[in-house]
Amino acid sequence: MLACMYDVTIRKQALALVAQGRSLNSVSKQTGISRWALRTWQGRLLPLRPGAAQCCRCANPPVPPADGPGYAYLLGLYLGDGCVSRLARTYSLRIACADAWPGLIDECARAVKTVRPGNNVFRVQRQGCVAVTAYNPHWPCLFPQHGPGRKHERCIELEPWQQQIVEAHPWSLVRGLIHSDGCRITNWTTRTTAGKRKRYEYPRYFFTNKSDGIRKIYTDTLDRLGVEWTVLTRRGDPLNISVARRASVALMDAHVGPKY
Repeated sequence: MLACMYDVTIRKQALALVAQGRSLNSVSKQTGISRWALRTWQGRLLPLRPGAAQCCRCANPPVPPADGPGYAYLLGLYLGDGCVSRLARTYSLRIACADAWPGLIDECARAVKTVRPGNNVFRVQRQGCVAVTAYNPHWPCLFPQHGPGRKHERCIELEPWQQQIVEAHPWSLVRGLIHSDGCRITNWTTRTTAGKRKRYEYPRYFFTNKSDGIRKIYTDTLDRLGVEWTVLTRRGDPLNISVARRASVALMDAHVGPKY
């Protein structure tokens, strides 16, 4: 019998046996379901561990996460420096945070707890960064941009329910994106005034990401917020988004600010 011919109830019952620690071979012999089908379902329909909090996206009907600003901020971090990875019986969410910004590491961990309050959050030290990590079978539900390969090698778009959250809390998304793949720097230039050469300094925000889709999500959000931006190419690639106009920088300073 083909895997697609089993209903969801049978799949959950079979995966519950696997979750007890039994081998695919023994479950296959008991249920008559092929090991291939069991392996396929493990990647699509993981059983919840006893007592695990239900997922808002698996509810009937699905609902958005309760904390919109927290989710929008975590979404920005995920799109910038995050990944969701398939493990044996669950998924991991990892957000890479540079050691230079301990405040952002703390804020990232708080955001994960806000989105999944029952989750443990771990800080795994790597060279030059901390991987803020949490394990949960529902990360793909919350971040449907998850998929095989690198994010910039596939199409990245927001789901309608994510877009609604972003439109309600746009600055939270922008903060997450800047805190992951952006920065606030001070540029300088010189001008001749009254015969004298003077140095002038001015702040600027940069956002750099290889994904066309993620850059579009960022710039579309800036457009809705009235923030002016320009594209700076790197070796012919439009990887950098710059915000340098005084009024737009002032808006970014009021809602984002420098890393800490």
